[in-house]
Parts: sequence; C-alpha cells; structure tokens
Amino acid sequence: MSFCASGVLRLLVNAAPFGRFCRLATLLLLAACVLPSLQAQTVHVDISHPVNSFRPTEALGAGVDRIPLAATDKVFTEPVLKQILSTGWQTVTYRQNTELYVEAWHWNPKGTWSAAGEKGYFVGDANPTELIRHSFGYPLPHAGFSQPDGRGYSRLTDGDTNTYWKSNPYLTKAYTGEDDSLHPQWVIVDLATPQEISAIRIAWADPYAKKYLVQYWTGLNPIEEAAKGSWVTFPGGKVTDGKGGDATLQLSRTPLPVRWVRIWMTESSGTCDTHGSDDRRNCLGYAIKELYLGTTSADGRLHDVVRHTSDRAQTNTYCSSVDPWHDGTVVNQQGDQVGFDLFYTSGITRGLPAMIPVAMLYDTPENAVAEIQYIEKRGYPISYIEMGEEPDGKHTLPEDYAALYLQWATALHKVDPKLKLGGPIFEGVNKDIEVWANAEGKTSWMGRFFDYLRSHNRLSDLSFVSFEHYPFEPCKLQWSELYDEANLTRHILQVWRDDGLPPGTPMFITETNIAAGDDESFLDIFAALWWTDFVGAFFEAGGNAVYYFHYIPLGQSLGCHNTSPGTFSMFTMDKNYQIQQPTSQYFAGQLITQEWAQPGNDEHHVYSSASDIVDDAGHVLVTAYTLQRPDGDWSVMLVNKDQENAHTMHISFQGAAPNEKKHFSGPVSFVTFGTEQYRWHSDSGNPIGGVADPDGPPARSAITADADSAFQLPKASVTVIRGKIVAH
Repeated sequence: MSFCASGVLRLLVNAAPFGRFCRLATLLLLAACVLPSLQAQTVHVDISHPVNSFRPTEALGAGVDRIPLAATDKVFTEPVLKQILSTGWQTVTYRQNTELYVEAWHWNPKGTWSAAGEKGYFVGDANPTELIRHSFGYPLPHAGFSQPDGRGYSRLTDGDTNTYWKSNPYLTKAYTGEDDSLHPQWVIVDLATPQEISAIRIAWADPYAKKYLVQYWTGLNPIEEAAKGSWVTFPGGKVTDGKGGDATLQLSRTPLPVRWVRIWMTESSGTCDTHGSDDRRNCLGYAIKELYLGTTSADGRLHDVVRHTSDRAQTNTYCSSVDPWHDGTVVNQQGDQVGFDLFYTSGITRGLPAMIPVAMLYDTPENAVAEIQYIEKRGYPISYIEMGEEPDGKHTLPEDYAALYLQWATALHKVDPKLKLGGPIFEGVNKDIEVWANAEGKTSWMGRFFDYLRSHNRLSDLSFVSFEHYPFEPCKLQWSELYDEANLTRHILQVWRDDGLPPGTPMFITETNIAAGDDESFLDIFAALWWTDFVGAFFEAGGNAVYYFHYIPLGQSLGCHNTSPGTFSMFTMDKNYQIQQPTSQYFAGQLITQEWAQPGNDEHHVYSSASDIVDDAGHVLVTAYTLQRPDGDWSVMLVNKDQENAHTMHISFQGAAPNEKKHFSGPVSFVTFGTEQYRWHSDSGNPIGGVADPDGPPARSAITADADSAFQLPKASVTVIRGKIVAH
C-alpha cells in the first residue's frame, strides 16, 4: 500500500470520533491522492501545415536478405507467405549480402567467364530461360580483409606467398579517367597493441607499387576514429622508384611504438599478375603477397612480429579494395540470395515495384547491366536500384565509391535512362561517417561523396540516398534507450542535409531494427514501442521510405551471451522453419500499416506533434505522431514509454490562427497494444526457447469523443486513436 493510501486509511479510522472537520480534512487528502491520476496532460498537434507526406505502398516496406539454403523452399510457400504479408508491409527491398562476405555475386548461375576454366570476371546471362530460384556468392581469392562477415581471411598475413591481395582494377585511370594518385590504394596492418617497429618487408606480387608511403597512426584507432589522429610517414617510409620483389625498408633508426601501419600506394608498375596479360584488368592496380613488420638486428635480419596464419587468428589487415577476379569452383552455398524469379513470382512483392541491388564493390559494370536487363526482360517492376553494399563497413573511401558509382551509373543508364539509382547504403549509424582528412581537411564521408558527384556534374545520377539504422549497441540495451530513438532518427536525417544532400533528394532507411545483434528486447514489448516510435519520428522528420528488417522469419538465435534469445523477425519458428507465433514486432507492424496509416497507394499527410508528458529528468514519456489519412480521418499514434504508469491525456489540434483549435468528435477508434495484450516469457531450460502469453491481438474499442475527452494510455503501450476532428 502506498504512503498516501495508507495515510488516508488511518485518517478514516481515526476521524470518526472527532467530528465533521476531521472528516472533511480526510476527504481533501483523499482527493489529493486521486487527482494526479485524473489530471490529463496534453498532446498538441500542429495542423497549420503538413511537414511531410507519403504513400504506404511506396514508403512502408520490408527487406528480404540472404537466407539459409535449407529455408528457401520452406519459407517461400503459400501458408508462410500469407502470414508474412498479413503484417501489412508493402514494397520490398532485396538486400545484397555477398559483398559483406567479400564475395562476387552470381545473381544468375548461368553466365560467361573472362578466362578459360571458369575463372576470371563473371557476367550473368541476361537472357531469361529457366526460372532462377537460388543464387550464391563466390569468395574472392585476392581479399585483404581479416574480418569480413563469414569465414574469410586476408591473404596479406596468411603465411602463403603463393596467394596475394590485389586492388580493384576499376579504380585505376583506365576506368576512372583520373590519375591513379587521386584514388590511392592502401592496406593497413593492426598489430593489436603497440609494438616496437623499425622495419618492414613487403613481398610484392605483380602489379607492384612504384610510388608508395609506409606510415603509422598517431591516434587510437584509424578505423573507428578516423578524425582523431593522423598518418605520419616513417623517416624511411617514402619510396619513389619501387622495383617490386621482396622490399625491405629500414623505417627508422630506432624502433617506434606503433600499433597501426599503412602502405599508401599512388603509382603502379602496370605489370601483370599470375592470371596473365590477356585481360588488361590483370595488370592494373597493386598486389602484395605477404607483409612482415618488426625490428632489425645488427646483421640486418628482420625479426617479424606479425602472426601469419590462414585463419582469422592472423594479424588483422584492412584494405582499400579487392579485385573481383575469382574461381568458379569455390562457392558459398550456405547462404541463398533468393533467385530473382522466385522473389518476383512468389507473391512476397505483392506485385509492387521492388528496390533491387547491384553488386559494385566486388563486381563489374557488365554484370550489373546484365542483371537489370534480365529483370526488365522478365517484365518485373523495379522502383529503385541500390549501388553496392555498406562501403563504410568495407572502409571504402568516398572518392573510390563515387568513382565506381559513376561507372556503374553510366553503364546502367545506357540500358535504361529511367532507372533511379542511389546509395551508399551505410551501416546503421547515429552520426556522420568520418574518414581520414583529405587535402582540404574534410572528413565527412557523405560530404565528400556529394562533392565528387558535384565536381563531375553527375549529381543527377543520384536519385535517392539510402542508409541503414541500427541505433543501439547489442547486449547493452536499457529501457531508457526508448527515450533516445526519436531524436536519433531526427538527427541522422539532419546530418545528411548538413553534409550537402541535394534539395529534394529522397532519404530511405532500407534496413533497420533495434540493434545489429538481437536479444530478448526484439521479442518483448520493447520492440513494439521502439518500432512505432522510430517509424513515426522518421516520417515526421522528413524521411521518405522505411523498410522493416527482416521480412523472412528464420527462428530465434542464442542472442546476447547465449542467454538472451532473440530474432529480427515478426515470428518465432521451429527448426523446420514453420511459424509458431507472432512477436511484438508483428503487431507493431500492423499498428503502423493498418491502423495508423490507411492501406493503399493514396497520399498521407504528416503533421508535427508535441507532448508535455515528461519525467523529472526531462525524458518525453509519451510521443505522438499524427497523420491525415486519405479517408479524412485524423490518426494519432501515441507511444507511452513509461513502463510503470498509465497516462491520461487530451489531444489538441491547433491551426494557423490562435483561435483555430480542433478536437476529436463523434465516433473514435481506439486501438492499443501493451503489456496487457502481449508478454514474452523466456524458457530457462531451452537456450532458444520462450513463448508469448498473452500473444495479442491489440485491444480495440469505440469511443464517442468531444472537446473534454481524455484518453487513457496504458503503461508501456502503443495506442492509435483515429477519427474526425471539429472546431471547438
């Protein structure tokens, strides 16, 4: 019993012998306890002008990614797809996952190779024959990353001088039309901790660098904090007439404590690699067999500190790019990039135009062209084309990405000038992407990307900007993260504008969920609150389309520390990929697509809303997002992030004039989803078990509203209130 309630009870007992005055004091105290819960606070909706607009069939989408091969035939069936589609998400974006694994994508298993023996550069067959049901990635043998997604490893420290890293030939003058010094290629060695370094040996392959620098980093981490430090050339680290072979450089007279070492290459020998001179791409760029770092003794011998092993325990390396040359006998069939014919004919796209990717970082423009030709010959509708995949995660400099972008754009627009191209499909970020400063001191990745397109008079080739949104750090989620989401969303959209986003360019979040790693928060009511708050804030802040991830249910993972199972999906599944029950993300999707918004292709107008419901720390506990729907209804989605308390509130609509106030009137739909409708229960005996009970659906009621109506929002809930408004 609360202090207030127990105090009232004591007074009621003790007041009787003391007459009327004490009984009156008791009643006043009782009123003081009750009134705070009855006092309604207010959500103010500014209806003087809309701040955005969207059409659900174009703006409320979902993403289909690479899935286990065993899942494809079980998920792409009528019963499962029917349940997936019941969420109400509309247009689909096809996620291109092979580039995250540093693989070439054979979107069509049939195609031609540039060299004999199924080797070289692959181009898929643009002419439709049998239906494509599956497609796969092919690992690149000349990779320089130690930690890509998947099981790959770097050839720079694998201990095998028969293998080598090679840079992308499409970043040389033969393809960019620009001097190679404008697209320097680089490799970085991370020694994990500061090591005493005074010498390097580079086992060059062909083509080798004639001009290059060997440098060390002055900050903590050039990958994660690129603007907090600088690259300094070792005293003996400048080479202007390199000869290839095994080059040992005395970098300094005395060892220097360094962790990060970079080789910065600006002029190539043009000599051909092990694949011969028949294809000019074999003779462009730079190639290194192995790297050795350490100190030298008096006899001149190098004492190496690098760990050389052909697994991911090797000394970590990073690289600027990778040659897409590969071997057709090495294929990764664990993950299935669902075949385009299955994708388009299964029903998952609803017949709507879909956003389609082309591989770019590790591919050729010819293969991208063939892919789009194939899709258009089939008559499948395309809304937009995303170029490449997560260049920030692959540490691609903006000028390199932009140079590839323009080559691919030129080739694709020759096929179809109407194609809408965009990117760069950043990893989920909450702030500007920073890279090492250029000559002008500019560190903004996006700003420099825009600058490159602008300097080449090619901004018209950018039809949209897309990025991913995974706002929170996995395994460290607190309930208070919900207070931050709306501002994080607004902030990142403003970042791109501040970077120089061309006015009128649409902004799409083409992949999103709570964090990059799942846990129980993806299953419980937290996820529903996050999703509705995020989507509402995104559109109110001027976003143009958002795509739920991941549309295909794949079951639960072990989650954080193998003790907090979660899923990115709208459903839990058994081991046979059969749906068991919906998650809170399913119901959040329905609230957004079928209650807040009106299903269909008609335009919705977004209006800004503000709530005065805050806690003592200033956190907004109830956020509100308002639409005027095509059917004439006003729809307000309210997210009560207070997990302990319900809140009672009025909703006030304010026009341009001070006396232009409106309110809900007449029949009003009230749909709410919270802890009374859905609760997740973990199964301590099953590492990937658990069940929701109750497991929905949302509670529905009809209210007759007037100017004095106050609405009760249950604790930890999402509520959609919808109806007509009239003037006071």
